[in-house]
Amino acid sequence: MARVRRDYLVITFDTTTAAMACEKLCHSKGLPGRMIPVPSQISAGCGLSCRVLPGEKDALLAALDDAGIPWAAADVVQLWELVRDPA
Repeated sequence: MARVRRDYLVITFDTTTAAMACEKLCHSKGLPGRMIPVPSQISAGCGLSCRVLPGEKDALLAALDDAGIPWAAADVVQLWELVRDPA
């Protein structure tokens, strides 16, 4: 395994309720998204955020807006990720 930095879109929320609603929406609709603590590069919100690839931004934000789930900000940040070493 190797650690690499990768760009991710991190969506923050003002309330834990909104963050949990996002997680539920992602699971029920088969949308991408993983709940993570708010990265240290961002100081906002309730402490929970949703991590997706930058190319998935429009689809996820549209789904959140359609569901009436308020989000605070959407920022692209570099996060560490474990990947398998190429064979």
